[in-house]
Amino acid sequence: MNGQNFTCSFSVEQTPEEACEAINNVRGWWTGEIEGDTLEVGDEFDYRYPGAHYSRQKVTELVPGKKVVWKVVDSHLKGHEDPNEWTGTEITFEISREGERTEVLFSHDGLVPDFECFDSCSNAWGFFVNGSLRRLIATGEGPAKPPWA
Repeated sequence: MNGQNFTCSFSVEQTPEEACEAINNVRGWWTGEIEGDTLEVGDEFDYRYPGAHYSRQKVTELVPGKKVVWKVVDSHLKGHEDPNEWTGTEITFEISREGERTEVLFSHDGLVPDFECFDSCSNAWGFFVNGSLRRLIATGEGPAKPPWA
């Protein structure tokens, strides 16, 4: 963890450009319903996991092969005292070449231990980032079934 925000990282053999392309292919590594685009600054997309989660992300920064940033502009986490606690947070992917490998550093700035959803959201991000996204970059295959499904 970096400070209090949730972070995780992994490395793969593929290029930074391939990693960035996979990150932007949200449908390739998330489960649930996704509507909208993710390919240009200003694009917005909705994510729904029926009965549990809704969020709308806006692409605020996109530097091919280096960085992707999404601002959560709306959210609703079912069953939480503050169902909108994700709203206003930022999701960042920093991509760099380290020798023969590509490093992907993920952070959800604003997802802090004080959030009611911190444990469940951290576990979900771990599954999606270190599992599904890493797998998509490394093998071209999409997500496995999440453990909570």
